[in-house]
Amino acid sequence: MERRAVLRSTVAVGASIGFATVAGPAGAKPTPPAGPRNIAYRGWTSDADFGSGTYLGTAASGDALRLTSAAGQYTYLGASYDYASWTSPSVTTGFPATEAIASWTADTPGATWVQVELRGVTAAGNTTAWKIMGRWAADDASVQRTSVPGQTDTDGGIAIDTWTAAAGRELTSWQARVTLYRPAGGSLTPVVRSLGAVASAVSGSGAATAPAAAQGITLNVPQYSQSIHAGQYPQYGGGGEAWCSPTSTSMVLAYWGTGPTPADYAWVDPAYADPWVDHAARSTYDANYGGTGNWPFNTAYAGRFGVDGFITRLRSLNEAEKFIAAGIPLILSLSFKKSEIPGLTYSTNGHLLVLVGFSATGEPVLNDPAAATNAAVRKTVGRAQFEAAWLGTSGGVVYVVKQPGTALPPAPAQANW
Repeated sequence: MERRAVLRSTVAVGASIGFATVAGPAGAKPTPPAGPRNIAYRGWTSDADFGSGTYLGTAASGDALRLTSAAGQYTYLGASYDYASWTSPSVTTGFPATEAIASWTADTPGATWVQVELRGVTAAGNTTAWKIMGRWAADDASVQRTSVPGQTDTDGGIAIDTWTAAAGRELTSWQARVTLYRPAGGSLTPVVRSLGAVASAVSGSGAATAPAAAQGITLNVPQYSQSIHAGQYPQYGGGGEAWCSPTSTSMVLAYWGTGPTPADYAWVDPAYADPWVDHAARSTYDANYGGTGNWPFNTAYAGRFGVDGFITRLRSLNEAEKFIAAGIPLILSLSFKKSEIPGLTYSTNGHLLVLVGFSATGEPVLNDPAAATNAAVRKTVGRAQFEAAWLGTSGGVVYVVKQPGTALPPAPAQANW
């Protein structure tokens, strides 16, 4: 397996690194004590939403941000770019948030790209520095798609894609900023269609929940195995165990009837099955992290194909059931030990898979890319154990990817979507 596990927080392991069968004693790990699960998401997706923020050389039209006039120039990797930006209003968390994760969707034609940042006011009363949550471009020919290391200070740091607050410096409010870049003097512009972030303070795995809304519903999500790609394209992580996230994202895109075209993946060796997975891996690869498991890079990739995509955390499988009942599969991040979850026979330090439904008795039904063949991807697993592992390791992280015309389920009072 890829040995780049990055500790995101006290409850969350690093960006997805695939799966591995790990030697060691079987059996469940101790379940963390139940605790509060404060989670709040705020996003901007329309002209009216963007109108609540501050434009600097940008404008909103057609429910998207565009670069209209250069606010300045910036040199990156030896090339000069015009830039402009948009800054969100301040968002009060309502609780001291220990983590925050930004996500976005954007079109980046040619050599254009975007940079997303967060800053906040802490429990100590100071305003933090702006911290880069990602530099994103659909194309890797001109721009390096990457997270940014070396951003740790007294307020905390960025672990690949997650703001982790230092003790006593939890976020009481936050702002997002997106900067749009185009080659200097050019006329192309990135088009930012959504921007948001989830702030959270979660502890433990929470209490196990009984089936609530989606018993007996299984969505018809195509099945793709990551394992059949083992050894492919080492420069993008090498396939197989390292490609759980782009394989899961590819499954959900196919469910929505979209994804890359044959022209998009014409560079893939024609001997390789499911070449759209190779395309997703290349297009989500994070040069700093050295892998394809950067959470918002995967939803940003999905957004290339006109779908909505964002990262949030859920409080329980009961909340996940609402999405399944609404026809929306979810991509979940978790880690677990061998035989900890009935129905899963391997160990992982970080894995992504697709929740596609629930059995008649409420057991989660998965499209798990950690399978030898596409036909073996569908699995049914133990509910209580799966829920505890998911909530207790990633803090309940999900990728939400859907067609714009598909309504999200009604959000709870403390809205986490």
